[in-house]
Formats: sequence, C-alpha cells, structure tokens
Amino acid sequence: MTNAVADQPTVQFGHVEHVTVHFDDLDAMGILHNARYAVLLERALTPYWTERGLAYRGSATPPDLFHAVREFTISYRAPIATTGPVAVHFWLEHFGTSSAEYAFQFRSVDGDTLHAEGRRAIVRLDPATLRPTPWTEAARAVATTLLRPTA
Repeated sequence: MTNAVADQPTVQFGHVEHVTVHFDDLDAMGILHNARYAVLLERALTPYWTERGLAYRGSATPPDLFHAVREFTISYRAPIATTGPVAVHFWLEHFGTSSAEYAFQFRSVDGDTLHAEGRRAIVRLDPATLRPTPWTEAARAVATTLLRPTA
C-alpha cells in the first residue's frame, strides 16, 4: 500500500509515489531484497493508474491492464536499510502502439539519496491471442501525463 503523504515532491516530469518498505521486504543482511524492487515499483504504478480510471476490477478490468513485462533492468546505488516510506519517481520514456517503456528511480523521501534506478518495458496483449495489441485512447490519455518531455 502507498502512504498518503501531503508533501509530494515536485518533479519536472513523471510522478513520485511513496511506498512502504516492510520488515519482511528486508533480506538476512537487513537491506531491501533485490527482488522486492519490482514489487515496490508495481505498488507505485498501480495507484497512479487507478486514480486515473484504469484499475483492476475482476472481469470489468480495462483491457490496457492486460500487459506483460518484456524487460526489467535495475542498477543498485545505495542500499535501503530501513523500513518505512521510500520515494519512487517514475515516468514514461516511450509509449508506442502496443508497448511502453518506464524509467524509474528509488530515492529517499527527501530525494537526497538515489537507491536504485532502471527501466521496465511492457507490451499490451490481446487476452485471446496473447499477441501485442494497441493501447486504447484511455491509456494514451493517462500515458501523456507521464511522458518525459523531449529536448
């Protein structure tokens, strides 16, 4: 779950969502387990899309939420060695016909420490054929709010 934080940081593009690191997210050394970053990224992305009308609702789930992760890359910079909130800054580098590429950073809540950064590419799939299929206009409208401006 996300934390309701009144003072969300201002970013020039994308969005920052605070997510909570729990005790069971830590590994035996007391740092955030590497596999948990993907889960926490998902926990940051989900409320953003949900608040804009694209939410998981069983059989009434919008078709744009039927997508698969094609690639996930991450570089770890400074370990997260505590429970509590962490800031996830995410944006879209690309939003194509049926694919999208997020970039993201995990930062301390004050923004001073970069914990990790990476990319996540997804492909929208047709549920019947499992083949790539175009995004709807609803998804395109939300995606434009996350696109990083080009120079």
